[in-house]
Amino acid sequence: MTESYAIIANDLTKNFGKVCAVNKLNLKIPYGKTYGLLGPNGAGKTTTVRMFNAIISNTSGNASVGGYDLLTQNEDIRRICGFLPESPGLYSKLSAKEFLEFIGELYYLPKDIISVRINELLELFDLEGRENDLLEGYSRGMKQKVCLCAALIQDPEIIFLDEPTSNLDPATARMVKNLISELAKKAEKTVFICTHLLDSAEELCDIIGIIVNGELKMEGTPKEIIESVGAKDLEEAYLKITGASHIDDLLAWREENSNNNTVNNKRQKKSKKKNKTSR
Repeated sequence: MTESYAIIANDLTKNFGKVCAVNKLNLKIPYGKTYGLLGPNGAGKTTTVRMFNAIISNTSGNASVGGYDLLTQNEDIRRICGFLPESPGLYSKLSAKEFLEFIGELYYLPKDIISVRINELLELFDLEGRENDLLEGYSRGMKQKVCLCAALIQDPEIIFLDEPTSNLDPATARMVKNLISELAKKAEKTVFICTHLLDSAEELCDIIGIIVNGELKMEGTPKEIIESVGAKDLEEAYLKITGASHIDDLLAWREENSNNNTVNNKRQKKSKKKNKTSR
């Protein structure tokens, strides 16, 4: 069992057919730290967390989570990890309480502990009074709260959150950010976050990794990343690392297109004048 690091990846790779979603990823994340994985859509963030949670198998390389080997001890990994997926699935014909009881039983928690934790989580996320309502009647934000409850119900050592504040109102989003901070600092949980919200990442994360096209391009503290590319803030650094030239290329294309349209319009006007003169 590795004592120093909660998550280790050695050349972790995942291919879907001919597409390489994650390419030779190497990570070492200490216990008790909050790690943020940032990147554009399709960069490989969700694939990475799904591999770490033993939901999908890797193509090559290896990893350990909580000291357990990804290839041979995946049941142990599932036992110690909580996971909030980007698009969580809910059983709409169950109530929030019934759904959380079901999740607790999947982790083989005793019924009395399940009951206590459900009550605590429902209170924490301000869902008291609605726990017996069917999930199909919940708003998107309320469903997200229930999914966060499900990710925390077994009191996991390592928590994976894929866009945790998605669909939440500002007040609840702030509460979730505070909760993440408390879990890392006071409960010494290791938190792995995938997010597009750069301000949240800068506020919450001890370490940030930026992934592009399946490859980890840069890693460090928010300050280290900002300084390494001479940026004024994390947003500017992110755009530089992920390829801000794409925006420039788009603008150049639009400008070129606009110029072409101007030239074509002038040609059409000249052609019309010639046709009138010849008549």
